[in-house]
Amino acid sequence: MTMKETADIGIIGGTGVYDQDSFEDVKKTKVFTPYGETSDLVSIGQYNGIKVAFIPRHGRNHTIPPHRVNYRANVWALKQLGVKRIITSAAVGSLREDFGPGTFVVPDQFIDRTKKRLDTFYDGGLVCHISAADPFCEQLRPFFIKNAQKLGLQVKKSGTYVCIEGPRFSTRAESKLFQSWKADIVGMTLYPECVLAREAEICYISISIVTDYDVWAESPVSSKEVIEKAKESNEHLKNLILETLPKIPKTRTCNCGSALKDALF
Repeated sequence: MTMKETADIGIIGGTGVYDQDSFEDVKKTKVFTPYGETSDLVSIGQYNGIKVAFIPRHGRNHTIPPHRVNYRANVWALKQLGVKRIITSAAVGSLREDFGPGTFVVPDQFIDRTKKRLDTFYDGGLVCHISAADPFCEQLRPFFIKNAQKLGLQVKKSGTYVCIEGPRFSTRAESKLFQSWKADIVGMTLYPECVLAREAEICYISISIVTDYDVWAESPVSSKEVIEKAKESNEHLKNLILETLPKIPKTRTCNCGSALKDALF
């Protein structure tokens, strides 16, 4: 990688989101990180004069399970490229009747139920107690919600995402427990990605696509069903991202860029 290769926006594509056909002058580059290899080569292209870096979270052929994604390498690589904002997608199960398949959710909170993921850049030397009270960028979220509504998409303005370890789906008992916590959606990839972005002082937003009702609804979910529904919603997701990218202000007015203030010891 040379210093000339930079990007303004980073996109991490989830299940069913693997291409960057709408971008021009796409070049693939390998970014070396202290944390190992990224999920795939980083694709850097342009859209409306905006330089965008794209990483397929599970690899181009969906070969990396959620518990094996190198989240630290992916976020670090985008940071090295100069990315200040990360937009991600995720396929999720619904914990609510009114969050039906095909619904877009822009979560504002999460509950971490993972068990063995490396979830910080600060393993020694400096200790970092990053604030996760409001884990998503409050400047980006309204832009995507507003544009999703303009496009006629069924979108929920907020939601609590339960992130489970995977790769298995939840038991019925777990699903009903998450419901009792008043959580809204369940998935496997939000954490630690969002917290690592916060440690890197990068704005982060997740656009979650409901692919199914979780097993509380007495209908066991299958991987095939999830992937098919994610692919169905992919075109809507691409339209939403492309519609919103040019409208994002160049100046950040959120607190994401100063997240490390008073966090390091």
